[in-house]
Amino acid sequence: MMRLKHCTVALSILATLLLFYNEFLVYYVLLIQCSWPIVDAGRGPAGPAGPAGLRSIILADTHLLGSRHGHWFDKLRREWQMWRAFQTAMTLHNPDLVFILGDLFDEGLWVSNREFYSTVERFHSMFHVPRTTQLHVVVGNHDIGFHYYSVNRSLYKRFRDTFSAPSVQLLSVADGSSFVLINSMAMHGDGCSMCREAEEKLDDVAQTLRCTEADNNVCLQQGTDQYAQPIIMQHFPMFRESDANCTGTDAAPLEERENKFRERWECLSKESTERIFAKLKPRAVFTGHTHHGCHHIHADGTPEWTVPSFSWRNRNDPAFLLVTTTKHSMSVKKCFMPQESTVIRTYIFGGAIAILILLLAFLQ
Repeated sequence: MMRLKHCTVALSILATLLLFYNEFLVYYVLLIQCSWPIVDAGRGPAGPAGPAGLRSIILADTHLLGSRHGHWFDKLRREWQMWRAFQTAMTLHNPDLVFILGDLFDEGLWVSNREFYSTVERFHSMFHVPRTTQLHVVVGNHDIGFHYYSVNRSLYKRFRDTFSAPSVQLLSVADGSSFVLINSMAMHGDGCSMCREAEEKLDDVAQTLRCTEADNNVCLQQGTDQYAQPIIMQHFPMFRESDANCTGTDAAPLEERENKFRERWECLSKESTERIFAKLKPRAVFTGHTHHGCHHIHADGTPEWTVPSFSWRNRNDPAFLLVTTTKHSMSVKKCFMPQESTVIRTYIFGGAIAILILLLAFLQ
């Protein structure tokens, strides 16, 4: 009887430790090792945000499940992982800005308004930020559909109005940095109403940037911020032929890297990419969509970071970016979250110890 009691206590302690470590502590163990990158202070002042610069967390492709896809346990497991990872990152890193680069939802193009707004509530619960942090999102194809076969004005309007996410938005922040948030599905240039609206807004943003770059007194009188070369945030990668030049543990599998990207499906068209670059002259681009990581340098020298998916549902090793910016400089660091396979192996190892405890108890 005493052996059974001691065995029960030992198993209870083991189960508690396993749950505490795998579902809570492991996120702190990993993410505390990831610190904010340092910008080159010699290239310009840090500005009002302080000597450390403006700090942003960038993630992509959260794919919150709806009622059509996935088992309830699949939804619970993945959403717990994202909630724990995000809130741990917020606690440890306390960013000024958070950008989520599209595909917030997995089934946004199919769900009813009732289910959509219910999923929005879950999203805000999982990705809650304090008042000192600004949260900005861009739209992805799973939120409103790809341009050609399922996107429509009502789905776009629903997402835009819910998240205050227009087709093109210029965001100027305290340290002088400028960000341009773009709806990738509206960059097809085929004259659709959504595309026309986006083109007009893109021209307006380009005009504002040119005005401030010229240090025009009219801009200053209108209260427009001083010029800073913008950073683009969007869902689709800019045009590139493939992921062949992408490296790192979070890059696409070797057998997929040579696969050619289809314009307007896996990336923006070459024409749209050249048009955006010509109008905005960005200093960097951040994108999602592929679920894999990539650091790509375009022909004009513009760097692009494609952010891997934030969810275990899309990859074993989710990640996000820490980005420090000032008006004149920028530095990027990638942070990896716990691998799902490692967590599973830890549970298996704990299960083996539990079996050993039981065997020893019965053999004594």
